[in-house]
Amino acid sequence: MPVLVEAVVIGMLVAMVGTIPRNLIFAANLRYFPGFPWAVPVTAAYVWFFWRYVGGEGPPESSAEQRRTSLRARLISARLWAWALLAGGLGIVALVLALRVANRMVVLPPQRLPEFGHVPQSTVLSLLLMAAPVAGIIEEAAFRGYMQGPIERRHGLIPAILVTGTMFAVAHLDFTLILWPYYVAVAAIYGTVTHLTKSILPAVVLHTAGNLYSNLDLWIHGQAEWQTASSSSILIWKTGVDLAFWTASGGLAIVAAAMAWAYFGLARAARSLT
Repeated sequence: MPVLVEAVVIGMLVAMVGTIPRNLIFAANLRYFPGFPWAVPVTAAYVWFFWRYVGGEGPPESSAEQRRTSLRARLISARLWAWALLAGGLGIVALVLALRVANRMVVLPPQRLPEFGHVPQSTVLSLLLMAAPVAGIIEEAAFRGYMQGPIERRHGLIPAILVTGTMFAVAHLDFTLILWPYYVAVAAIYGTVTHLTKSILPAVVLHTAGNLYSNLDLWIHGQAEWQTASSSSILIWKTGVDLAFWTASGGLAIVAAAMAWAYFGLARAARSLT
């Protein structure tokens, strides 16, 4: 089987093995005994076993080393951690600003918090908070570990980012052509950090932080923060280029420049340690 196809198949299987049980546990909590967020400790236990297994623990012994290598959960130095978190953090901020700019140019698909009816707000918030690290761990293991690694070694980083970004969109079940650049940008932010550090651990932290921000924003506003309106009435083609658009565009340019500087700094730090 070609490396690219094999990496995609295995990576998607890892993502499903991690995500489907989480979804079932959350759905059960919303239906049975919703007054208490019992899914949080149950999911934490499952993800702990998941992480250990995909990292090489457990049978069969014959695949243990391959699983450990595929996960790429390598420990890195404090210096690499600092540069990786700075570069990736600036990347997340740049992505949020880019979405704000894009929302003034095209109508992006809506992202709204579902109605949970009788479920207490404390339970909904607990599950939203728990979903952030769970997604960070499972998705980075699947996409930056098992999927990106083999593609990157055979075809290079850019094809690996394009493939993982596309499959990341497919895995979220909301793939539309207009959102494809967003998912590729996410893959570029986390994938480049992983490539330079040779570890998915910084990407797990960054992914978790990004999810916490977006989940809390959904909780507070009921919709994605870039969606300032639900219609095309705010597009610059109708309103003209106003101060808000120039502010967001200028902020994006500044943060993007800082992000590029930080990624170059991460690359230099990585080379100095090899």
